[in-house]
Amino acid sequence: MDTMQLKAFAKINLGLDVLRRREDGYHEVRMIMQTIRMYDKIVLKKTMNPGIHVSVNLSYLPVNENNLVYKAAKLLTEEFAVREGIAIELKKFIPVAAGMAGGSSDAAAVLFGVNRMFQLGLSQQELMDRGVKIGADVPYCILRGTALAEGIGERLTPLPPMPDCQVLIAKPGISVSTKYVYENLHANTLTEHPDVDGMLKALENQDLRGITSRMDEGNVLERVTVKAYPVIAQIKDFMRSQGALNAMMSGSGPTVFGIFDDPGAARRACQRLKKRNLAKQIYLTSPYNRRPL
Repeated sequence: MDTMQLKAFAKINLGLDVLRRREDGYHEVRMIMQTIRMYDKIVLKKTMNPGIHVSVNLSYLPVNENNLVYKAAKLLTEEFAVREGIAIELKKFIPVAAGMAGGSSDAAAVLFGVNRMFQLGLSQQELMDRGVKIGADVPYCILRGTALAEGIGERLTPLPPMPDCQVLIAKPGISVSTKYVYENLHANTLTEHPDVDGMLKALENQDLRGITSRMDEGNVLERVTVKAYPVIAQIKDFMRSQGALNAMMSGSGPTVFGIFDDPGAARRACQRLKKRNLAKQIYLTSPYNRRPL
C-alpha cells in the first residue's frame, strides 16, 4: 500500500467539566465527546526520499514539527526505524483553533495510516497510548464516536451513541487561546459543575432533550471565554431563537454548536445565521457514531 486516503473527523463537547488543576499544571477533566460529520482530508504517500514532507492547503499553517501530523508521523517512523519517506497532504476543512480537535484528529489519522501503511502491527490501544504523547485529545480521535473522557482526556469510556439530530456549527472570526482560558478558569476554586452524570443517563436512555437540557451550564470553560468574547453568547441565543433545543460552546471555543431535532428548522437557522454578522464559518452537520478509526 503506497497511498492512503483518510478522513479526520471533528468533535464537539456535549459536556465539559474541569475538576482541578494538578501540581504538574495539567487539568483533570470530565468530558463527553462526540464526533460529527465534518472532516479534514489526508493523503499519505510513500516516497523514495527519506523524511517527512507535509503540504497544507492553508498557507498560515506550519509544515514542520509544529504541525501535529508531522509529529505523529515522526513518532512512529522513529520508533520503528521506517526507512522510506512519507508525504502528507493535508486539506483542512475543520475550523482551525476552534475547540473542535481538528489538529488532534489529523494526528490520529496519520498514526492510523502510518501503522497500516508500514504494517507496524500496533493495536488501537497501542496507538492511543502513543497518541497521548502528541496531545490529550488524540486518543479520543482514534476511538471516535461518543465517549466519556477523564484524567487529562486520555482515559476513555465508550458511551451509547448520540440520538439522531442536526448539529449547527458556527465559528466567529476570532481566535481563542486554550492556555488563556484554562489559566483564567481558576479550576481549584470552582464550586458549581456541569451535570455530566445526568447527561450520561440521558445518553443511556437515548433522550435527546435530556441531553440538551443539561447544556445550559454544560461547559465550564464558557465562564472564561464568553466573558472575553460576548459574540459567543449572541450566537447561542440566536440558535435557540431559531429552534435549537439548546446551544453551547465546544471545548475552549470559540465555536458554538446548536442541537436541532427538526431538520427544516436546522436548515432555516443555518441560512438565517449566514445572513447575520455573527460567525465567519457556518456548517450544518450531524453526529458521526461509527467507530473506531
